[in-house]
Amino acid sequence: MLTFTIRRLLLSIPTLLFISLIIFLLLQLAPGDPMAQVPLTVPPEVKQKMREALGLGEPIYVQYYKWLIQFFWIEPQVGFDYFFGTEFSEGKQRVISWQWRGPVMDVVVQRLPQTFWVVGMAYVVGVLISIPVGIYSAYRQYSVFDQSGTFITMIGFSVPPFFTGPLLGIIFAVQLGWVPLLYDTTHVVEDWASFKVQFQQMILPVMVLALQTTAQISRYMRASVLDNLNQDYVRTARSKGLSEAVVVMVHVVRNSMIPVITVIALGIPAIFGGAIITEVVFGVSGIGDMFIRALLSNDLPTVQTLAFIFAILIVLFNLIADVLYGVLDPRIRYD
Repeated sequence: MLTFTIRRLLLSIPTLLFISLIIFLLLQLAPGDPMAQVPLTVPPEVKQKMREALGLGEPIYVQYYKWLIQFFWIEPQVGFDYFFGTEFSEGKQRVISWQWRGPVMDVVVQRLPQTFWVVGMAYVVGVLISIPVGIYSAYRQYSVFDQSGTFITMIGFSVPPFFTGPLLGIIFAVQLGWVPLLYDTTHVVEDWASFKVQFQQMILPVMVLALQTTAQISRYMRASVLDNLNQDYVRTARSKGLSEAVVVMVHVVRNSMIPVITVIALGIPAIFGGAIITEVVFGVSGIGDMFIRALLSNDLPTVQTLAFIFAILIVLFNLIADVLYGVLDPRIRYD
């Protein structure tokens, strides 16, 4: 397993380099000019110097090479300096946002906690609900619970977040007034009262993201459990006198989790994509909102950096899913 993990990590390096090249070349085709937001009163020679400072006057391959150095070498040094008080990155050029006029990763670090609060909580809630729902639906196949769960999950899986977000906002925030519509990013949790406010403002965005996650994972879990319930080892376990709870929870669920692990692992980067729309709808100043603002302002360094971070997450969680296969099923060996 260790050899497989090291081999996959080494293979991920050229994979990520190829992805970064594709992202860079595609964004170079994007129309627009970052200097379009500069006031008209700024002289043309000043604008030209600003373009040169941003690296816009250099050839494409030079820009790409500098971005690679900044992302893979300089930015890790910045993080190392922050935690250990060193000065390895002192005076080195970082990836600069055209919109925020500062290092992109600094803005990402500032907004990341808000995204983790919402996206992380939504995914945990979705997984905790979907797994038992999928298990019980499979065990009680064609029951009222199974039929109702199938109907609800099909709706949740089919309706996109940009529709469910405003719909739930109108129902629960505008009409009923139970929860706030917009997320207050500046809110600080200091006591029980402020914690309740934080909990209330997280309900709507978490509901929207968890709905789609629950629908997807519960369907996969149900199908996997149904497939294992008819296997010979289940009949053998029952014939040995084991209780139904032990048969289902110990034997069936463990083997059923193997394909579901892939869905859960790969769903983590995917939910960041869904959070892009959800954060805009509810005013969450996270990574998704930052991505949309960068797109609208033609901030190519920010868009490129965030898109590449999403690609890293996909490659990383693919590796995690493969490693977990061997943990859940001892028969799976890669070495």
